Amino acid sequence: MILKMTPNIQIMKKSNEDLPLDIGSQIILKNNQFLVINKPPGLGIQPDKTGNKSLIDFAEIYTKKKLFITHRLDRPVSGAVLLAKNSDCAASLNEQFKSKKIEKTYLAIVKIAPAMKEGALLHYLFKNEKINKSFVADKNSSNTKKAELKYEVIAQSDNYSLLKINLISGRHHQIRVQLSAIGSPIKGDVKYGARRSNKDRSIHLHAWKISFQHPISNEVVDVVAAPPDESLWNFFIQSTAL
Repeated sequence: MILKMTPNIQIMKKSNEDLPLDIGSQIILKNNQFLVINKPPGLGIQPDKTGNKSLIDFAEIYTKKKLFITHRLDRPVSGAVLLAKNSDCAASLNEQFKSKKIEKTYLAIVKIAPAMKEGALLHYLFKNEKINKSFVADKNSSNTKKAELKYEVIAQSDNYSLLKINLISGRHHQIRVQLSAIGSPIKGDVKYGARRSNKDRSIHLHAWKISFQHPISNEVVDVVAAPPDESLWNFFIQSTAL
């Protein structure tokens, strides 16, 4: 089963006040077990200190029932988010994440392309809780976590490169810090080395595809979330037929 969503989401402004309460237009797939939402950048997954409504708030308003978060995307990141509709489904999906049976593919736009057109990155990361930022450690230790991903440069323009990233592990800010570590920070990600922020405070990182096993039928479900309707994303969508 493969599902795609056409680009109909708007880039978020400084807060999520402009997001319509009806989040139905962002839903890619829904059934009685789970739903997949194409999260706009700038929207948090769950309530935080800002006091703004979050993705889970809007989704529960839409479904009129309690939902379960199975994984997270950073606030400035867009793309596919999988929410469970009951505790049994949540347990099944959480186990799939834990055993690395769920495949996640991201798209990232960078100003400085990696030296190699494709490759694998392995780093040991540690998180500074006070500033909510992860760093690459010089060596493995009890305070670090192993982070792995594979990347491929799939398109280039005069000024930017589009990377496809297959996430192997799931660490805090992993893609952001690992790309920064090789000199290829994500466009707009000033926290990890980009020279300029995006006007809307988004970053050009998008959770593009997610593949998982249906908790009841065991059918493999592949979901594709279209990148935001924005000029640079649109250029690469048109040039690569994503």
